[in-house]
Amino acid sequence: MKFYGQFASVSLLLLIAALCFGSAVFAQTGGIKGRVRSNSGSGISNASVTARRDGNDVKSARTDSKGNFVMQGLASGIYNIVFDAGGYSSGVKYNVEIKDKKVRDLGDRLILSIDKGTQVILKGSVFFKEGFTATGVKVGIERVNADGTVKHLGEVFTNGFGEFTFTQPEGPAKLRLTARYKEGSGTKEIDVDGAAIYRLAISLDISKTDK
Repeated sequence: MKFYGQFASVSLLLLIAALCFGSAVFAQTGGIKGRVRSNSGSGISNASVTARRDGNDVKSARTDSKGNFVMQGLASGIYNIVFDAGGYSSGVKYNVEIKDKKVRDLGDRLILSIDKGTQVILKGSVFFKEGFTATGVKVGIERVNADGTVKHLGEVFTNGFGEFTFTQPEGPAKLRLTARYKEGSGTKEIDVDGAAIYRLAISLDISKTDK
């Protein structure tokens, strides 16, 4: 019984020491937090945030619905922080120093650019009846639904070369583009079936000299 009591005491001391050691190790870690967003300022939800050290992925986290994230449990040292999200180009913040017992705030300047390879890009030109390019023309874009209803998606003006550009999410759709200038107009419909660059021309029903 005496031996058993001594064994139990030693085991208890070892357990307490292990717990203290584990707590000390945990206390010697730090973390990062921040917000991942697009160029427009909107937070990007469900983006992947990965802490990479010496070429190895150490820990990962996901952003919430507003693009915010918190990652803890990182040992002190220098990391590269990699950001990934569907439809966006990857981003990296290099040489982020993590210190013990501190959560470093990376702020909201973690901006990912839209990956052009995952978009429908419409590039077009507007012309007068006689073939001259039309500058300063308002061009609107609508999506034509299967039931015949339409949804307005936006509008731009042609530049000094009579050109315009629209970008839309990838996926099949019927799009209607309408150019309006003074009393004249012109319309073009185009079917898109995936991410690509689509080119088109719209002719107005008035001449350059019409008032």
